[in-house]
Amino acid sequence: MSTSQGSHRAARGGRRSDVSVHEQPTQAAPLVVPGQGTRAEARRAARRRKAGPGPAEGLRRIVPQALVVAFLAGGTSAFVANDKAIRLSVDGVPRTLHTFADDVDELLADEGLAVGAHDIVAPAPGADLVSGDEVVVRYGRPVALTLDGQRRQVWTTARTVDGALRQLGVRAEGAYLSVSRSAPISRRGLTLDVRTERTVTLLADGRERTLRTNAATVREAVEEAGITLSGQDTTSVPPSSFPRDGQTITVMRITGTKEIREEPIPYAVERTRDPELFAGTELVERQGAQGVRRVTYALRTVNGVRQKPKKIGEEIVREPVTRKVKVGTRPLPSSVAGADGLNWGALAACESGGRPGAVDPSGTYGGLYQFDPGTWRSLGGSGVAQNAPAAEQTYRAKKLYVQRGASPWPHCGRRLYR
Repeated sequence: MSTSQGSHRAARGGRRSDVSVHEQPTQAAPLVVPGQGTRAEARRAARRRKAGPGPAEGLRRIVPQALVVAFLAGGTSAFVANDKAIRLSVDGVPRTLHTFADDVDELLADEGLAVGAHDIVAPAPGADLVSGDEVVVRYGRPVALTLDGQRRQVWTTARTVDGALRQLGVRAEGAYLSVSRSAPISRRGLTLDVRTERTVTLLADGRERTLRTNAATVREAVEEAGITLSGQDTTSVPPSSFPRDGQTITVMRITGTKEIREEPIPYAVERTRDPELFAGTELVERQGAQGVRRVTYALRTVNGVRQKPKKIGEEIVREPVTRKVKVGTRPLPSSVAGADGLNWGALAACESGGRPGAVDPSGTYGGLYQFDPGTWRSLGGSGVAQNAPAAEQTYRAKKLYVQRGASPWPHCGRRLYR
């Protein structure tokens, strides 16, 4: 093999040949032993190609690659550390999710879950999160609850009526429910009427009955007991009232009639002052008259006992007439000439016992001096003498004496002179 052929073969054997005829064109070709030099060089080149790059070249290639791998490995570790697997349950519907949220508040915000004062969140909204945690959200639902006649607004996180009853501690066994126990409760809430089972005692027609009932009214409870109310029958409490647990209710059998009575209406008295009449004198200008009213009463018996009549209506049959009276205001004279010195007290004692209102057994004569009505009026008196003041009676007796002497008093007149 020639030197030129060995050089070409070595050049085809690898790019990194240690000796290349093209790299040293100005140098003389080395001394080559025929049949040996070129083969050895070719073998060395082949070994270099088979063994790969040297230690220095390999190190230069490995160091940059290791730095890139280390950087990527560090970023991946941080990414994995911040990612958390959380189990989130919203109103009983669970799901598992991955999140970078640090606490429950962030998780709820990321999931678009708004909670209010009546909602339950566990753990609490500010609690920290770690992978594997479970977060539970239960929304509050308003319930307009009427329990045994008492209405109130309550909140529950239960999703069914049955769950709400248990949560609120309402005893539902034997109770009346306006909605099925299995009915769902939406976020808008619902209206629920609950009447628990109660024990009431009914007394009717001499018998006692004990009843377990969830009736809404006393009337319903009475009907459940097989008791019939007819006519004016009623109960000791209003039939429309709510029957309470342990309550005793008496059924009252009532019979009733009506009675009409005519009753008098008293008349009024109207008094007017009259300066023409002596003080203490009253003159009846118009007599009064009672009116009449027609009153209707309800008469009833309760369980055989007669009750006090109850007035249920009235009408005026005749209006009363007012009595009009004139009252004298004129001062009486102090004396009557010719009669002042007589013993008028002795005469009065003899005639009437000294009583101004005295009337004789026949009803004709009256007063201290026993005037008859005609004589009394002729002396200026009004009405009858026994209704006039004592001073006026003495004054008019003196006037009578001046006119007729002691003759009007045939039996007692002589006492004037003692």
